[in-house]
Amino acid sequence: MKKIVFYFLSAAFVSGSLFAQEQEKKSPKMGHQNTNKFRELYDEFSTPNIYRNASGAPGAAYYQQQADYKMDIVLDDENAKLSGFETITYTNNSPDKLKYLWVQLDQNMRAKDSKTPLIKDAGVDQAIRASDFVNDYTREVFDGGFNILEVKDTNGKALQHMINRTMMRVELPKVMKPGGEFSFSIKWWYNINNHVNGRERSGYEYFSKDDNRAYVIAQFFPRMAVYSDVEGWQNSQFWGRDEFALTFGDYDVTITVPADHILDGTGELTNRKEVFSKVMMERYKKAKKSYDKPVVIVTQAEAEAAEKIKSTATKTWKLHAESVRDFGFATSRRFIWDMMAVKVGNKDVMAVSMYPKEGNPLWEEWSTKAVASTLKSYSRMTFDYPYHKAISVHAKNQGMEYPMICWNYGRPKEDGTYSDRVKYGMMGVIIHEVGHNFFPMIVNSDERQWTWMDEGLNTFLQYVAEQDFGESYPAALSTKDKYFPSDRGPAHMIVPYMRGNQDNIAPIMTKGMNTYQFGNNAYGKPATALNILRETVMGRDLFDYAFKEYANRWMFKHPTPEDFFRTMEDASAFDLDWYWRGWFYTTDWVDIGVKDVKKYYATSKPNQFIKDYLKKNNRKVKDLIPLVYMVEEGSEDYKSSMKDDKPLDDIKLLKEYLMDNFTAEERQKLKSPKYFYNITFEKPGGLVMPLIVEYKYTDGTSETITYPAQIWNKNDKEVGKAIASQKEILSITVDPNKETADVDTSNNSWPKEIKQNDFDKFKNKIKG
Repeated sequence: MKKIVFYFLSAAFVSGSLFAQEQEKKSPKMGHQNTNKFRELYDEFSTPNIYRNASGAPGAAYYQQQADYKMDIVLDDENAKLSGFETITYTNNSPDKLKYLWVQLDQNMRAKDSKTPLIKDAGVDQAIRASDFVNDYTREVFDGGFNILEVKDTNGKALQHMINRTMMRVELPKVMKPGGEFSFSIKWWYNINNHVNGRERSGYEYFSKDDNRAYVIAQFFPRMAVYSDVEGWQNSQFWGRDEFALTFGDYDVTITVPADHILDGTGELTNRKEVFSKVMMERYKKAKKSYDKPVVIVTQAEAEAAEKIKSTATKTWKLHAESVRDFGFATSRRFIWDMMAVKVGNKDVMAVSMYPKEGNPLWEEWSTKAVASTLKSYSRMTFDYPYHKAISVHAKNQGMEYPMICWNYGRPKEDGTYSDRVKYGMMGVIIHEVGHNFFPMIVNSDERQWTWMDEGLNTFLQYVAEQDFGESYPAALSTKDKYFPSDRGPAHMIVPYMRGNQDNIAPIMTKGMNTYQFGNNAYGKPATALNILRETVMGRDLFDYAFKEYANRWMFKHPTPEDFFRTMEDASAFDLDWYWRGWFYTTDWVDIGVKDVKKYYATSKPNQFIKDYLKKNNRKVKDLIPLVYMVEEGSEDYKSSMKDDKPLDDIKLLKEYLMDNFTAEERQKLKSPKYFYNITFEKPGGLVMPLIVEYKYTDGTSETITYPAQIWNKNDKEVGKAIASQKEILSITVDPNKETADVDTSNNSWPKEIKQNDFDKFKNKIKG
């Protein structure tokens, strides 16, 4: 059979040569640039250098700055005001001399003179939600920006500084040399906002029934901007959407709050015995040994009792954190607090939840378990979680992340009942926000520039962790759900976005502020792209190894998109430039289908094609090498060559015709294909993808073949496949399991009218 195929290809070669000669006569030769979808990304990528090498790893001269903080914070609960004094010690590990430092003042987005509201493109809505109407037209503008009281050096001398909206430039007394260190202090205060109005990242929720607040506090202190080999100073203004580019450092923070508050945050609590009661300490020790269910540190009854009596005394909580890029904390007298231990690698990590009674019964049952499961899943896919705890805090309409702590939504009705949507939404957001500890809190990408590098990668891992959670805790699933119903990750879920109006779609490689449909662009599409890469293009083994390599190379460092792309290829031996270009640099979509199917039969009798060739070149059959001739079903060749209606018997003649080419043993192994098909697959969509094809046969069997994406490397519009089969093909389906995000499935099947029950009839007939 190998020889038969060879001769078939010989005939095809003759045909192709003639076609090429004819085309040369018709088309003038014109130069053109390389537009092949498989060309290298040299034009898009930066040139490798001593800081970041071509493999995607940190280079020999890679550096990053360090910013250490000592802070004293005071919360004025009665007036919802936060005051602080910080000392920043900045270490210049770069090879550059620095004349000044840039400090982020993100809280200034809420200043009375903030420019953020002025860039919103919004006219008068014909119908508007009451809450939005109040916020847009009737509510007094809230003044929540930083009030910078002083900026001084360690000798108490005022430092010259300039505030440009959300950035502050601090002039150095003298140029800071490479390896130099400089300490300075900032004193400030600001009014804390109600985060429920406008779904702000930080602030308080007010509970009118008992006149109390629950605080989730972040972006509360002036923070050092990043200085790197890629951007220099990352001093892009904060307009409200693009999140943060931050420098790693160590933190010592004291936070003074009302004495009856429960508080937790980034870092290790260093004065636990001072702020915990004796009962709380006993419960905490028990929680450290509980691996299967949470132990309640502060009960609901205790929290409800605290609601009624507001202490006028204060208590100071002390937290110490090392190698973190940020700091956040939550505090309230209304918090219930539970914990459990989770084994990560060779150490124990505390999974923690804090929530008001409004979160129950949902939160006491599932929050801490979701935290624990997430740490296991993400650690398996990346590196062992390096911190000692991870906290989930319940806050209305929230979903935000900081090192070791995050706030999450998901609130039952007042009677304690909740829908599956609320339950899965709560579980999903906890998994997502806890997962952010890995991206970008540890693998510290620049969120201000590349939103997808934290949100997209994290959403991909969220999908993996959600499925793990469903397997680990089947009781968390509703009776109708076999798997966790993830709303992002699987390919078919991104289809509506990708086939949408191109005027409202931007490439993934777009600064977050400039994207349309932010959720789809920064979360959904990159997560889908990575899931397809893992499941369909590379396979789990290759993908997981390379992804883990990226995570380990860049943990506690500042990677760029190119570092990710290059590492994935470097660690897998998989050329993926075509994939990055299509999915990340363009807004192309996937559309692959079956254009045409023709059935052929093999014969030893010359067909019309070869007769025309012989006549044109004044040659005879005997002048040719042995050839197998293919005739299309229904053609004149077919009618004239197969008059006995037994075309398949001609294969016997072929075997005898070619006997001299085989040994006796090889003759016994020769296959006898009865059917030959010429299948043309088309690609109307711009995205290059593997061609996944399911063939169903009339004997009731089927097989699926995945042709690598490189099948399109010479022709981006259509490709042909010659199929020799002993079984007759009943139907052909492209992407049968919806793995590639194909936006138009109307061209995915042949014949178009084939139905599943037709296939079932054939199977039943065979069985009968």
